[in-house]
Amino acid sequence: MARLLLLLLCACLLPAEARAGTAPPLMLAGQWRDGTDPAPYWISEKLDGVRARWDGKALWTRAGNRISAPPGFTRGWPQQPLDGELWIARGRFDEVSAIIRTTPARPQEWHAIRFMAFDLPAHPGTFSQRLAALQVLVRATDRPGLALIPQQRMPNTAHLQRLLQSVVAADGEGLMLHHQNNRYLPGRSEGLLKLKPWQDAEAWVVGHLPGKGKYSGMLGALLVQRSDGARFRIGSGLKDAQRANPPGIGTLVTYRYNGYTATGLPRFARFLRVRDEAPPPERGR
Repeated sequence: MARLLLLLLCACLLPAEARAGTAPPLMLAGQWRDGTDPAPYWISEKLDGVRARWDGKALWTRAGNRISAPPGFTRGWPQQPLDGELWIARGRFDEVSAIIRTTPARPQEWHAIRFMAFDLPAHPGTFSQRLAALQVLVRATDRPGLALIPQQRMPNTAHLQRLLQSVVAADGEGLMLHHQNNRYLPGRSEGLLKLKPWQDAEAWVVGHLPGKGKYSGMLGALLVQRSDGARFRIGSGLKDAQRANPPGIGTLVTYRYNGYTATGLPRFARFLRVRDEAPPPERGR
């Protein structure tokens, strides 16, 4: 009994990021609003990777699950916490997700992945100060698995929209904007914004609707349910392989949409990907 109490005490004394299942205190992005001046912001591409937090010893997912990266991948990394994305390339999210979920890790597969760092959560300064420190830190670490997401400035909205169009045309997701004076605080922040030509959200699969015509005998659409109980169909964006073997009932999926209908349902909902884990409430990017 005494040993059990000692173990429980030690677990309680561990920092939050060292306890499995405890979501790391990440900063969450707000939505870009038309009319906002982009000049005070640092701008980077919104990568379609897996958000992760390096706590100085291990990698953790957004929901607080430890990522079983091979030791060689993080060898020599700094002791300072890092915020970033595990990423391979545009359009390869499913591959990244599958690799990091494989246990034990397969080192040969991790060679393709890089941790694309974009912030220093423990640094007390503004984003401009954190970015300068992060650039020095990544350069000094000089490890193949650790890289820095490029940041740039845009003088006005016209330049910002041209950058967005070029990223999307190259199969990118959109842009992230960090206000130069923003401090790193957990939760939703108006100093961190995302800009995309569409919106996205999550819903749970509650049914499979049969296909017709060329999709006869396959999935026609997913019947999904939002957290507020509203149900709707997602029939576009699915690949043939996903129609033949659709996400199971109870699976959380991410979908894209363009605003809402008069009844409050997402307009032009399109399947994007399966979500491996539910995001923690109001904590994450």
